Amino acid sequence: MTKYRFAGFWRRFVAYVIDGVIISVVFMALMIIAGIAFFAGVVSGDSSAWVAKLSDPAQLGAFTVWMWLFSLVMNIAYFTYFHGSTGRTPGKMLLGLQVVSAQGAPISYGVAFLRSVGYLISGVVFCLGYIWVAFDKRKQGWHDKIAGTVVIIREPQGTAAGITISDASGGGQNPAGFGCIPASPEPAEAEKPETPAREHPAGPDEQKIP
Repeated sequence: MTKYRFAGFWRRFVAYVIDGVIISVVFMALMIIAGIAFFAGVVSGDSSAWVAKLSDPAQLGAFTVWMWLFSLVMNIAYFTYFHGSTGRTPGKMLLGLQVVSAQGAPISYGVAFLRSVGYLISGVVFCLGYIWVAFDKRKQGWHDKIAGTVVIIREPQGTAAGITISDASGGGQNPAGFGCIPASPEPAEAEKPETPAREHPAGPDEQKIP
């Protein structure tokens, strides 16, 4: 049994900022590619029609909505994939954090998706769901409570307050292992049948008879 301490607000905040920067860079790269393709189409087609569409407030509003939806899908996909596969985003890897269930087990992609959607609820009212981490006993945000998860610091903390996780045994998974790789138990030694010693008859003078 190993005890792991719950991750606090600031450590999780820094990890989230790192993940946000990564998502933003990917998003901007995709937008640049889409912009180049768009303007290439304008040049090769009827440019006056495209300019008219761009100057239409309704068209600009629809374009803004589509960009926001695309950004939302990227965020949900990013956190669902990393949390569902290893429990660790790149930001959490750098800060030594991992998302596990409230019982200390690895989480599934379904739970990871629910937690990612829960980010929306945590950020609705002045990000109160995120700030809640700083005051909660188990350092859970609203998204953690929705998905039934906690965030732990991967290094064992001895007797510090936290969550106790059973060590892997019998081929089970190690929740706090790298990528939750199943532990391979050592094969038990095969029991060798005892070979009875060969008895040799003995003569009257206690000498063995060949």
